[in-house]
Amino acid sequence: MPRWVVDVAPVDLVIAAAALAAAIVRRPWRALHRAGPPWSWVLAWALLPLLWSIDRQLGVAALPALSGAALLVLMTGWPLAVLACVPMGVIAVLGGPLDAHDALHRAVWLGIVPATLACAIGGAVRRWLPLHVGVYVFAGGFIGSGVAVWLAGTLGAALAAAPATADANVARVMMSLGEAAVTGAVVTLLVAHRPEALASYSDRVYLAR
Repeated sequence: MPRWVVDVAPVDLVIAAAALAAAIVRRPWRALHRAGPPWSWVLAWALLPLLWSIDRQLGVAALPALSGAALLVLMTGWPLAVLACVPMGVIAVLGGPLDAHDALHRAVWLGIVPATLACAIGGAVRRWLPLHVGVYVFAGGFIGSGVAVWLAGTLGAALAAAPATADANVARVMMSLGEAAVTGAVVTLLVAHRPEALASYSDRVYLAR
């Protein structure tokens, strides 16, 4: 089958269509400045397709090391993060070893689903925990990203009826820890030096007390 012909699991198609429709309804482009979309959104097009297909690039049968979706949500907001999954999926097919089926599957379970979970966790953090910069970095950036990726991986494996082997469980935990470490470190640096790069952060809100 040609690489551009989409032969997908119905659940992947339903999740992708529902998320994209919800993101478009939000019309996130209204908040963009005349200079265009955030640099982080454009940079994600280049980096995330490579990260999502690193196992195929290297010929190693292992889970991709990073998702990057939670960090993208923190930097651009959920609607733009979801919309970015479309060009990233296309780039993964045209420039990498993934076919359309794998690209859509990874765009859903490494992009859309963890991004949505990270957004939900971030909302819960803002609702139930103090509005403090330390809470934002640790609970929203570090813990939130790791939990989102772990939940997405576990849910994806359950829906695919994949065998719950010990190696697969360990791999998901290791991936979530790596995601948490990278996201937490980047968020910490941005809060300290470039808070304007985080769409989910405001000095007025988190440093007011």
